[in-house]
Amino acid sequence: MKATHRDTVLAEAPTSELVKIEGNWYFPPTSLVAELFVESPTPYTCGWKGEAQYFTVTTGGQPRKDLAWSYPQPYPSSFGRVGQDYSGFVAFDRSVIISE
Repeated sequence: MKATHRDTVLAEAPTSELVKIEGNWYFPPTSLVAELFVESPTPYTCGWKGEAQYFTVTTGGQPRKDLAWSYPQPYPSSFGRVGQDYSGFVAFDRSVIISE
């Protein structure tokens, strides 16, 4: 699977390595084009996943605020609901195209 925004590939990994949570594909941290991502100060806490980390992602030479997010240290109780440990996996805004 590949995550693309404005012709820029943000992440790529086999489907077997991704996790789908609430309709969003979460990519493993090793699949990211890391130099495109910068942590954002946007706060958010999910009631069952925990504290999120948002990222500003540069695509087409422009920074896109909060285009991606992750749960670096999700609540351990969420692992059973998701089916695995997804710590640090990254999901993307709906404007990012996820394709095979």
